[in-house]
Amino acid sequence: MSEHLNTRIVLAARPAGRPTPSDFRIEEQPVPSPADGEVLLKVLFLSLDPYMRGRMDAAKSYAAPVEIGAVIEGGTVAEVIESRHPDYKAGDIVLSHSGWQSYALAKGAHLRKLDPEAAPISTALGVLGMPGFTAYSGLLTIGQPKPGETVVVAAASGPVGSAVGQIARINGARAIGIAGGLDKCAYLRDELGFDEAIDHRDPDFPERLQAACPQGIDVYFENVGGAVWDAVFPLLNPFARIPVCGLIAQYNSKGPFPGPDRLPRLMRDILSKSLTIRGFIQRDFADQRPAFYSEMTEWVRTGKVKYREDIIDGLRNAPEGIIGLLEGRNFGKLLVRVSDQFA
Repeated sequence: MSEHLNTRIVLAARPAGRPTPSDFRIEEQPVPSPADGEVLLKVLFLSLDPYMRGRMDAAKSYAAPVEIGAVIEGGTVAEVIESRHPDYKAGDIVLSHSGWQSYALAKGAHLRKLDPEAAPISTALGVLGMPGFTAYSGLLTIGQPKPGETVVVAAASGPVGSAVGQIARINGARAIGIAGGLDKCAYLRDELGFDEAIDHRDPDFPERLQAACPQGIDVYFENVGGAVWDAVFPLLNPFARIPVCGLIAQYNSKGPFPGPDRLPRLMRDILSKSLTIRGFIQRDFADQRPAFYSEMTEWVRTGKVKYREDIIDGLRNAPEGIIGLLEGRNFGKLLVRVSDQFA
């Protein structure tokens, strides 16, 4: 591999609010060689996800931050180029966590082999991967939708939200999606089968959401926070369940949040309405992955769950991609095509 260089994108500075291109740095280094028990991977697809913004900060969280000068982390689909592990051979396609780089070393125990004949390999980063599993485990474990109930999901045209709404429908619930833009709302209704789709940019958004939920909201799958939460909160029914998956409206915020202080009202309604609000990380439910792979693969095969991908070409465009993701510019699961398969 000496004729190749490994292109890496590292964190150059911690963003102050919205990330900017200067927060990232592109480096080139020699491609490494695998040691015993390792494989050398050529990255084909890189997943861009909202959680990456949190990793760029130094604040304490459920995972360690990316250090300045380190490769930004991220899920990848890759091809094995060279193997010194008995379970893998050159040409195998695997799911890995190689981050923002074109080549990577990985231990065999940290990989999952993919079957390119079973599904497009990119789906291992979307509907059949972490986002799909997040939707599946969070909705069914915490949300527990029942037939006839109303399930509302924010960021509904994204990979998590779109799966939440479709799984809610499979379980007999009404699915109300919140998204930004008429095209995304039309996609939810016309292609994914949501019962209603509301544009959060509409000046009458709170009133339109209330009209779409005449019997209130039984499950709210939170991906956004901010003004969307403010519109949802008064509509929550007694015993409503709120899986808190993300707060993308707040990720670029800095300093104290503006008033008024909503905490007293929130705590009052948690008590008086017997609300269940639970934050979660998909790994909390790792034991459900076999069931997820079985059920979701069948739902995708039969068309009960559909998906959309938004693909950027070229690793060097990843910084602009994550900036756009945090502003809602993507339409579907955002991926970077780092290299062509078997190139």
